[in-house]
Amino acid sequence: MSGSTNAFEMAQAQFDKVADQLELSQEIRDFLRYPAREYHFRIPVRMDDGKIRVFQAYRVQHNDARGPNKGGLRFAANETADTVRALAMWMTWKCAVADIPLGGGKGGVVVDPSTLSVGEKERLVRGFVRIMWKNIGPRQDVPAPDVGTTPQMMGWMMDEYSTLVGSYTPGTITGKPLGGGGSEGRTEATGFGVIFTVREAMKHLGIDPTTTSAAIQGFGNVAQYAAIGFRQFLGGKVVCVSCWDRGDKKAYTFSKEEGVDPMFLMSITDQYGTINKVKAKEAGYIIEDGDSWISKDVDVLIPAALEGQITADSVKKISKKVKIVAEAANGPTTPEADAVLEQNGVFVIPDFLCNAGGVTVSYFEGVQNDQNFYWGRDEVFERLNHKMTDAFKSVLDMSLSKKVCMRDAAYMVSIDKVVKAMRLRGWIS
Repeated sequence: MSGSTNAFEMAQAQFDKVADQLELSQEIRDFLRYPAREYHFRIPVRMDDGKIRVFQAYRVQHNDARGPNKGGLRFAANETADTVRALAMWMTWKCAVADIPLGGGKGGVVVDPSTLSVGEKERLVRGFVRIMWKNIGPRQDVPAPDVGTTPQMMGWMMDEYSTLVGSYTPGTITGKPLGGGGSEGRTEATGFGVIFTVREAMKHLGIDPTTTSAAIQGFGNVAQYAAIGFRQFLGGKVVCVSCWDRGDKKAYTFSKEEGVDPMFLMSITDQYGTINKVKAKEAGYIIEDGDSWISKDVDVLIPAALEGQITADSVKKISKKVKIVAEAANGPTTPEADAVLEQNGVFVIPDFLCNAGGVTVSYFEGVQNDQNFYWGRDEVFERLNHKMTDAFKSVLDMSLSKKVCMRDAAYMVSIDKVVKAMRLRGWIS
């Protein structure tokens, strides 16, 4: 996250703006501006050298009016309680806008996962479950992978939970490996979902996707499949991707005028999204400063890294050619930058609509776990396409009818659904 942007304050500011437009009562604002529950705890782990190390961890449950809390578990050295609070709140809106019966939650552990061995990671995630197991579960709160965590780690967490409760309970964690209770298509879901919303935006704007180009920030799971999807589904060209180099502790942008080959780049990328610079250079890639992705002369910008990347300063670097900003990351655009994009006529697909593909297929995974019956890859993508298209259309219709930007419209759609559920349950008058 760049500068001094506080993600939770940003999430609250976005909510407050729409709460004013919707004329929400004070009781509703008091309920939704803050998480319903928070867990702050310390996890002791025996490291490979035999010493005990203690890790700070969080689990935040924002709102479960529409169903069990749902949200990833993030391993990051700069994790804070406020970041987790913001992400939990955004998950509430994301599940509502995608019209899936889940609430919003998020977890975080303050750690750089690249500093841990495989065994240390396993002991850390099992320790997380041992502390939280009474407060998570398929009908309470369902964690999933996020930045710095993997399907294998979710498999260990599910196993630990099942051991503690004494029965096989795959639905308590999603994003698990295939063959271990996971769903086909979960790996690609968020990135492909981003591209489904970009496709719908291009239809609305009358843009021929085969003539378009995109610049992507990031090269983790979401960015990788967004890059593949932009070429595969739209026939467009991705001119660059960026990534954080853990060795150099700085970001780089990898570009090619004729378009990057995401499959090749994936073959030279480590598990943390760091691209091998030597091999990329040998393949003809130009390696630039990490911020150069934002100034590329493209039709679509896809921030797919961390929060607060498009700011009041960096928004000035965006080319006048850019027509669409597709927020694949959570909270990549600050409110100040948002106002500039709106003024410049850029069509913003807001984060909790744009990147809802991951939680949608996580929901599908939970459904399959409950049924003990698993769908094929094509069926998963067909259902995902249907859900993402319907969600986009509901937000676009709200945007056009209320004459508001897409972000405000997405908030209106989601807040309305959450408030309705709270009212039906008798939580508010």
